[in-house]
Amino acid sequence: MKKNKSWWMILAFLGLISLAGVFIPGGVEGLDDPSIVPGDTAWMLTATALVLIMTPGLAFFYGGMIQPKNIISTMLQSFIAMGLVSVTWVVVGFSIAFGKSIGPEGFGLFGNPLTFLMFRGVGGATDPYLSPTFPLALFAMFQLKFAIITPALITGSFAGRVRFRAYMLFMVLFVLFIYAPLAHWTWHPNGFLRNWGVLDFAGGTVVHMSAGFAALAGAIYLGKRKEYKEFRPANIPYVLLGAGMLWFGWFGFNAGSALAANSVAALALMNTNTASASAMLTWIFFDAARGKKPSAIGAAIGLVVGLVAITPAAGFVSVGASLFIGAIAAIVSNYAITLRTKSSLDDTLDVFPAHGMGGIVGMIATAVFAKDVGLIHGETKTFLFHLLALVIVGVFTFGGSYLLYKITDMIVPLRISPKGERIGLDISQHNESYDPEYTAHH
Repeated sequence: MKKNKSWWMILAFLGLISLAGVFIPGGVEGLDDPSIVPGDTAWMLTATALVLIMTPGLAFFYGGMIQPKNIISTMLQSFIAMGLVSVTWVVVGFSIAFGKSIGPEGFGLFGNPLTFLMFRGVGGATDPYLSPTFPLALFAMFQLKFAIITPALITGSFAGRVRFRAYMLFMVLFVLFIYAPLAHWTWHPNGFLRNWGVLDFAGGTVVHMSAGFAALAGAIYLGKRKEYKEFRPANIPYVLLGAGMLWFGWFGFNAGSALAANSVAALALMNTNTASASAMLTWIFFDAARGKKPSAIGAAIGLVVGLVAITPAAGFVSVGASLFIGAIAAIVSNYAITLRTKSSLDDTLDVFPAHGMGGIVGMIATAVFAKDVGLIHGETKTFLFHLLALVIVGVFTFGGSYLLYKITDMIVPLRISPKGERIGLDISQHNESYDPEYTAHH
């Protein structure tokens, strides 16, 4: 068996991190903190588990859409994020996202990497700024699940043509240099977008726009597949299963972002379900009006687009607004996919039209419909700051991700070899296959 020095080096590095963690205290402080509210803690434990199940759901969603020769590799790209991002988050990712802000007061750009290094000080005690009624360790784990699914979302744009090692390296770089700073800008008490009054309840900019623009950069950087063409999904029941898991988990994603078991969580849950239902129906009816047959794929994509669009607005708008947001997002994303198919862009599973455009629609709609501060209520400040934030986030995530693709490519070639692409990533990268007959012939 051929030995690969780079894998041995990675294993050794992981071993050193694991050993170092033994000597850094964390997780045992504040186990009897009297400020803990049991109801809030129970809900956040539940919400954290719900958000985690979204990543396996995404794996089925993407895996069912791709060709049979790439199903396992596509699904593994989501699953590996649960391991790799978890370790990265514990070591330094959480510190960059939510550590003590570096920068002038009210204009924090990123957190001090030493604040929670190796989860030092992240334990059973509450935090007055981040988690006043439940343990900081639980807040860190809840936020981790968002960090996990974001780079996994990107993988649909370059499915079928990326080297596994290179993707793993890019994922770590993306979390550290794109996702974590963006989370700091938006959700940290000293983040500059938050201090501008930008509203992002559960990740319209941090998760969906960042993933969408990174996906666009990846599709452009890697170029077309050698066998570039539209293809039939390998397993539509997988797509429906994945979409159902995403819808289920999204209740934790959005309602959990209330960070309490309260009326805001209930509002977010109601809006999440309503927008998703509205978007699914709109997608099907819009397809039918254009002469297409209603499809399971369309229903699945539509409901996910609705979930994406309501994410930044979930705790800020009425249920009537959520109906509209789901419907308009479905039409915009549906049309964006149509335009993409007519272009030379090979965004394999339409990540940017779905998540990028869905996130943009959601952020604009939040600024329009948000209670008391929305444009519909006569306020313009929030709307204008949201437009500025969309430009800043778009430029930062697209440009930064494109640079990270280049850096990754210099260290480990990103693009798989033509032969590896032809036989499929399942065989060439993992020596496994969804189709036993295909394995026998290759």
